[in-house]
Amino acid sequence: MDNRPIGFLDSGVGGLTVVRELMRQLPHEEIVYIGDSARAPYGPRPAQQIRDYTWQLVDFLLTKDVKMIVIACNTATAVVWEEIKEKLAIPVLGVVLPGSSAAIKSTSSGKIGVIGTPMTVKSDIYREKIVDLAPQMQVTSLACPRFAPLVESNQMTSSVAKKVVYESLAPLVGKVDTLILGCTHYPLLRSIIQNVMGPSVKLIDSGAETIRDVSVLLNYFQLNRSREVSASQHHFYTTAGVESFREIAENWLGQDLNVEHVKL
Repeated sequence: MDNRPIGFLDSGVGGLTVVRELMRQLPHEEIVYIGDSARAPYGPRPAQQIRDYTWQLVDFLLTKDVKMIVIACNTATAVVWEEIKEKLAIPVLGVVLPGSSAAIKSTSSGKIGVIGTPMTVKSDIYREKIVDLAPQMQVTSLACPRFAPLVESNQMTSSVAKKVVYESLAPLVGKVDTLILGCTHYPLLRSIIQNVMGPSVKLIDSGAETIRDVSVLLNYFQLNRSREVSASQHHFYTTAGVESFREIAENWLGQDLNVEHVKL
């Protein structure tokens, strides 16, 4: 047993999609979340800057005595997950490998689409992981740089969002039977994405898939939180405005949250 919290980091509010899945699958675990909305999105930034920012978030989580870190950001996973995993003594999970594995299981045609930030697509990490596991797969990647800003500005259900998603995804429509949502912000646009791609296309939420791995590691390393301790006290931190973060987070997670501003 280990009653310390699990740490989550993201460039902004996108990682909340991963947190929601943890709350559903492992409701007794405690969460510390840091979202760097002041510097979001990470996708268009240079790799070194993404590396520096992500390490700042990791260092912050380590001050909260977390037992595990989930890099709930595809861009940060693509750039720096391997490095962080090697240097820390606690388990560190990224979101790319679980999403890749789920897509391979899902596809029947072998044609998989990946949408993500410019950096995630440029890194080619999804195609590499998928082809490593199943060389026969055909992977088509598409950068969607306008998606994350829509989520950060809480415009997920707007007519602007519908127009942007429709225009952005046009090159993939009819070309794939499985689509990886390769940015944790994108599940907040899921209904619009599904509508554009069509009902037969399976959408893979990489972040949600990652929680299955979290559960396995908690069991393997015997890090599960005791059922006998008091109720979990989740803590959420943002580098930007508290009210904007709280509105999106409470709407998505369906509960009142303790949100604090932090300066890194």
